[in-house]
Amino acid sequence: MSDSHDIFAATGVDAPEQPAPGAAQPYRVLARKYRPSKFSELIGQDAMVQTLGNAIKRDRLAHAFLMTGVRGVGKTSTARLIAKALNCIGEDGQGGPTIDPCGVCEPCRSIATGSFIDVIEMDAASHTGVDDVREIIEAVRYSSVSARYKIYIIDEVHMLSKNAFNALLKTLEEPPPHVKFIFATTEVHKVPITVLSRCQRFDLKRISADQLSDHFAMIVGKEGVTAEQEALDLIAQAAEGSVRDGLSILDQAIAHADMDGDGEVKAAQIRDMLGLSDRGAVRRLFAKLLEGDSAALLDAIAEQYKIGVEPLSLMNGLLSLSHQVTLFKVGKASDPTLSDEARQQFAEWSEQLSYPVLHRLWQLLLKGYQEVQQAHLPREACEMALLRVLCAADMPDPGQLAKMLEARGPATSPPAERESAAPPVADPVAQAAPVAKIPAPSRGLPDQFADAVKAVGQVSAVLESIMIADMRLVSFDPPHIVYQPVRPIADADIRKIADALKQETGQEWTINQGQGEAQPSLVEQEQQARDAERQAILDAPMVKAAFEAFPDAILLEDDDPQPQESRSA
Repeated sequence: MSDSHDIFAATGVDAPEQPAPGAAQPYRVLARKYRPSKFSELIGQDAMVQTLGNAIKRDRLAHAFLMTGVRGVGKTSTARLIAKALNCIGEDGQGGPTIDPCGVCEPCRSIATGSFIDVIEMDAASHTGVDDVREIIEAVRYSSVSARYKIYIIDEVHMLSKNAFNALLKTLEEPPPHVKFIFATTEVHKVPITVLSRCQRFDLKRISADQLSDHFAMIVGKEGVTAEQEALDLIAQAAEGSVRDGLSILDQAIAHADMDGDGEVKAAQIRDMLGLSDRGAVRRLFAKLLEGDSAALLDAIAEQYKIGVEPLSLMNGLLSLSHQVTLFKVGKASDPTLSDEARQQFAEWSEQLSYPVLHRLWQLLLKGYQEVQQAHLPREACEMALLRVLCAADMPDPGQLAKMLEARGPATSPPAERESAAPPVADPVAQAAPVAKIPAPSRGLPDQFADAVKAVGQVSAVLESIMIADMRLVSFDPPHIVYQPVRPIADADIRKIADALKQETGQEWTINQGQGEAQPSLVEQEQQARDAERQAILDAPMVKAAFEAFPDAILLEDDDPQPQESRSA
């Protein structure tokens, strides 16, 4: 130390300050600092850990493993843990493969730092060719240097070229006993089936929001940082099941909180940082949709936009909210981060809104989300999409319209007039209210079969057509009908006809197939009448004379779609 100072003094330059012993190390981001070092720290993957543990205990280890899942769920970390588990020799140097590696022995420590010579990691995104795989094929013939197994970890394996996969197949199927392969990929569908069939596959699950929130709470405690629970919940939701993404956001949130002076991670800061919409604001906006208040709706959108909430985030929040209301309605509410106030509001909406309304609301919001996602003017697209939801609220769904028409009874106006006369529904809440079914008053029993057919026609045109075309009447003694079928009639249709007659007359009906002399069906009777009328015309003296004068003439029906000149001929 003194020699160096003498050198600097001789040149007239001040010696640089030497770092003090124990000086702070360079900062490590949370995603690296809290990377799992043992299987017990790997959250949300219990099934995989149990399978691996049983395989190690029973000495039934596969020669190749494939880890798949979304980004940040621990694929590479799991691969390194497997490498530790297979090569751990214990603190005394006498141990064997274990699901609980000691973390103390040389293989465990070297694998953790990435310096172990017998664990080779390769990024397939930058080593995609057959030459890279050929190096592996040549190297697997040689035994490991100091470890029990030589392990190849290939990340993003789906990036390998087709030729590279083909070159690897034979070695992958029959590798030397001292070699293990561990593959990791986010796009398993791009991995050839021939490779998948040679691997033991583990699908790593997304981490649930409540598990992530608890994990983040543990980390902020270790970091000596305070955080609001709602802030941790927002980060967990934004992470979308990825531990790494969540820790990156948490890292940023802690830095953002330090700038405010108190060091606490707050929910409002997270919303500002990520451009997220306040949950309470989304609920208020949802309420405006249900109330049908267009002016208040536009004001709420403008307020959210003013504070930095992206229109796409707003649409996403409304979609999530409508989904949660639907879950409440089916009794499957599962979000542990909801406040008591939110739960009460969701419960009220789930009682007020029917399933058709909720499904239509979801479809409209989903369509709006896609439009906002692609729009050059996202805010305007968001406003138009939500205003469309308001307009659709005034339109009764088909089931509701059928009930309304049924409650009003038979209409005498044309179909177009009946549709225009349907009363508008003020909003989805009113639409969801069940329409009371008014029982039809007893109108007395019909005197003729044709009258019974007309009564059924007030309920269903399909059932009316069955009675007209397919029933030959044997006897009609209200409320009893005996018939013979022109063609087979389903028992279910017969029951529906009886129910329709009961609805129109107020009495139970029996409709049975029987023997005896049967009248022609109503369709057959109509055809017979038309044939008789035609024959009467042909038998008229003047018509006979016309046909004698014009042998090629034909008799046209009134509804025959022939051109005018043919009829004049």
